[in-house]
Amino acid sequence: MENNITTDHFINRELSWLDFNSRVLDQAFDNDNPVLERLKFIAIFSNNLDEFFMVRVAGVRQEYEAGIKKKDPAGLTPQEQLEKINAKTKMLVRRQYNFLKDKLLPELSKNNIQLLSLNDIPQSEKMRLKRVFSKDILPTLTPVAVDPTHPFPVINNKVVEIIVELKEAKSGQTVYGFVEVPPVLPRFIDVIQQEEGKGYILIEELITEHISMLFDGCEIIHAYPFRITKDMDIIIEETEAKDFMSYMERKLKTANKRDIIRLEVPSETPHHIIEWLKTKFNISEDFVFNINGPLDLSRFFEFISINKTPELTDEKIKPLEISILDENESIFDSIKQYKAIPLFHPFESFDYVVRFLEEAAEDPNVMAIKQTLYRVSGDSPIVQSLQKAAENGKQVTVIVELKARFDESRNIIWAKRLEDSGAHVIYGMAGLKIHCKSLLIIRKEHGIIRRYIHLGTGNYNDSTAKLYTDIGIFLNDHEICSEVASLFNVMTGYSQPPAWNKISASPFNNREAFIKLIEREIRNTAPHNPGRIIAKMNSLVDKEIIEHLYKAAYAGVQVDLIVRGVCCLKPKLKNINIISIIDRYLEHSRIFFFKNNGNPEYYLSSADWMPRNLDKRIELSFPVEDDFTKNLLHKILHLQLNDNYKGRRLNKLGNYPRPRKRDKSTRSQIKTYDILKKYRPIQKHEKMVIFKKITDDNF
Repeated sequence: MENNITTDHFINRELSWLDFNSRVLDQAFDNDNPVLERLKFIAIFSNNLDEFFMVRVAGVRQEYEAGIKKKDPAGLTPQEQLEKINAKTKMLVRRQYNFLKDKLLPELSKNNIQLLSLNDIPQSEKMRLKRVFSKDILPTLTPVAVDPTHPFPVINNKVVEIIVELKEAKSGQTVYGFVEVPPVLPRFIDVIQQEEGKGYILIEELITEHISMLFDGCEIIHAYPFRITKDMDIIIEETEAKDFMSYMERKLKTANKRDIIRLEVPSETPHHIIEWLKTKFNISEDFVFNINGPLDLSRFFEFISINKTPELTDEKIKPLEISILDENESIFDSIKQYKAIPLFHPFESFDYVVRFLEEAAEDPNVMAIKQTLYRVSGDSPIVQSLQKAAENGKQVTVIVELKARFDESRNIIWAKRLEDSGAHVIYGMAGLKIHCKSLLIIRKEHGIIRRYIHLGTGNYNDSTAKLYTDIGIFLNDHEICSEVASLFNVMTGYSQPPAWNKISASPFNNREAFIKLIEREIRNTAPHNPGRIIAKMNSLVDKEIIEHLYKAAYAGVQVDLIVRGVCCLKPKLKNINIISIIDRYLEHSRIFFFKNNGNPEYYLSSADWMPRNLDKRIELSFPVEDDFTKNLLHKILHLQLNDNYKGRRLNKLGNYPRPRKRDKSTRSQIKTYDILKKYRPIQKHEKMVIFKKITDDNF
C-alpha cells in the first residue's frame, strides 16, 4: 500500500482553527439550545476571533512582511494563508451577524427581551435617557482632538471608540476627534417600556446621540463607532532580562502601542472616514470588516447575565458529591485508603482540590507545598490557601508562569502577593512556559516523610473548572510522587531531568514517549489483532506525530482521535476516525489510550500534540494505573467517539459535515454525568467488582 505522506494529508492550522470556530458558531444555530445559550455561542465566537487575530493572524502577517515564503505542511505560503483567512473570516462574520439580526434578536423579542434603537423609543423616554447620559455617562467621557497640536492618540485594543467628524468652532475647518466608550460602563442601557418585558439600547448609540455635548460649539458632521484589534503576539527576550517580573511589566505597558491588524466599522460608515482610518492605522482593505450590527459581540456575555432566567438557559447540572472525600474526614486519609481518586470536572466540583490545599495549609504535619500556576481566577481560593500556608510557616514554593498569554498582569499581581506572604515564587523558566498542572504536598506522618500529589489536565482555576471538562487525580503512588518531585527540582533549580520510569515531561521526553507508544502499537498490530490508539486533546498540529499516526494507520492500527479544536491531520484512510465535540462545556481534558496487545494503557496529560506543547513548554504526562479510573476513562472515550448529537466527524476532504441523523441519547457530556452518578459510589467496593461492572457494559 502506498504510504507516502504529502501535503494532501495535512490541513492548514489557521484554516482548521477557523473551522473550529465555525463549529462554535453552529451552536448558535442549534434550535435545541435555549435562546440565551445560543447567544452565548455568538459571544464566544467573537471572543475567540479576537484572540485569533491578536496572536495567530498577527504571527502569519509577521512572516509575510518579513518576506518568508516557506510553505506550511499543507503547502500554503504566509501570503496564501492570509488570503484564505481573510475570505473565510469575512464569510463567517457575515453569517454570524445575519443570524443575529434575522433570527436571534427576533426570538429574544418573542421572549420580551429587546435590543432597541433610539428611533424605536418615544420622546419622553429619550428625554429620560438624556438625563441618564448627563448624570452617569458624560462625566466619564473624554473628547480627544486630532490636529497639529494634538498628535494622533493611542487607540486602545478591542475597545469601542467613536470617531467624530466635525467643523472646528474657531477656524471652521473640518477635523476629526475621538471618544472612547469606557469599558467599565454597562454596554446595555435599560429602556423603560410601556409594555411587558425588558428593553435596552447600546451605550455607544446614546453617546453618539449626545456627542455634541463633548464638542461644545462645533458642528457635528458624522459620528460612528469603530473598533481595532492589535498584534499582541509579544516576543519575550528572556536572556535580556535581569529582573524578569519588571521586564514583563514593561512589556505589558508598551503592548498597546503595537500594530493594528483589524479594523471593524459599521457598514453605514462613510467611505472617506474609513479611508482616513485606514491611512492612520496603516491597514489594508483586506482587514477592514464592515459590520452589519453592533460591534464587539463578545460583550453580549453581559447581556446574557442581566437577562438570565431558567427557561432561557441550560438547566443547571449540580456537581456530584464524592462520598469517599467526606468533608468530616481528612483528605489525606482518603488518599491513603484509596491510593488514587480521580476528579471529573465540572461534573464533580473543583472544591475538592481547594479543600486539599486548605487542609494542607492548616495541617501541622504538612511541611512543604509545591505548585505550578498557569491561569488562576480573579479571586483565587488556590492562591489564598497558598498564602495562608506560607503565613503558617510551611515551606511554600509556587511556580507562577508570567508568560501565560492574556493572564500576564493577573499572574504578576498573584506573584507579588505570594511573595509578600513569605512564599518562594519562581517566574517560570527561561525559554519555556510552565504549563503542567501539578500540586505536591510533603507531610510528616509518624516520623516518616510522605508525599501526596494532585495532577491534572486543566488549570488551577476555580472559575474555568465550572466551564471546562478536565480530569484531575489525587495520588500517593510513591514512584510517581518521587518523579514529580524531581520535575519540580528541574523547574526550580539546576537539576537535569532524570530517567523517569512512569511520567514523561516536555520538552525532555514527552515527544519521545508518545512516539514510542505509537511505534509499539505498530509492532503489535496484526490482521487478526489490529492495534488501537484513542487520543483525546484540544489540538493536533505536530507534523512528526501526524506522520507517525499515518504510519500506524497504514500498518492497520485503528486510530480514533477526539480533537476539539485545530486538527491538521486530514483523514485519508478508513481506519482514521476524527471527531470534534462542541457542547455546553469546553472539552479540555487530554486522554491517551493504547491497546498494547490486550494490555491497555491509559495516560492523562497537560499537553496537546502541538510543537509548542512538546518542545517549548514544561508539560507532564502520567499513567493511570488503578482499575476504577481506567474503566471510567474507557467509558468516557467510547461515549465521545459515539456522540452523534454534538459530535462532528472530519471527512477526507477536510470538512466537518453535520450528522444526517442526530441522536440526543448519544450526547456524551450528559451521558458522562450519568455514568459518574452511577459508578462513582462503586469506588468503595473491591476493584475486581468495579472492573467487572464497568467492562461488562456494552460499548
